[in-house]
Amino acid sequence: MKILKDRIIQDGVIEKDILKVDNFLNHQIDVELLNEIGKEFKTRFKDQKIDKILTIETSGIAIAVIAAQYFKVPVVFARKTDSKTMDKEVYESTVYSYTKEKNYTIRVSKRFISEGENILLIDDFLAKGKAIEGLIDILDRANANLAGVGIVIEKGFQDGGKNLRDRGVILESLAIIDKPIDGKIKFI
Repeated sequence: MKILKDRIIQDGVIEKDILKVDNFLNHQIDVELLNEIGKEFKTRFKDQKIDKILTIETSGIAIAVIAAQYFKVPVVFARKTDSKTMDKEVYESTVYSYTKEKNYTIRVSKRFISEGENILLIDDFLAKGKAIEGLIDILDRANANLAGVGIVIEKGFQDGGKNLRDRGVILESLAIIDKPIDGKIKFI
């Protein structure tokens, strides 16, 4: 997706071999860019029946919500924190965050994912794939169908994308980056 790649080159910041896009994607959000991302996901998954979009808090929510308007389906997000308002009947999975260097228990109310539903997973980044694996685990527990995975930026030098593709998962990444060398961003 050219507009996204151009924006990554223009505004992405490399810090210690980590690509930061918090000035337009996951802290401060460029809604016009997200709108184009949502349209692109709709185009790429046009042949899939989608009943709902599932993401994980926090960074995936805005992307999923914008995309959902094109699919005309609801968005559900897995919570990383427990809350008094959370239903008691939940699907749970454990996800390791390499960014935070800790495990999270993610939860989705059983009221929001039903058996047989076709679910599209959307997230901002894909590296080792642990967040997506946790969401797939929740779909398995719910006996829901994985319709596909939409990722804004995939770290192609890590094994998450390869592992998902090897399992036959329909994975659409809008930009796939190589490991930054000398502060330079390259696409695969």
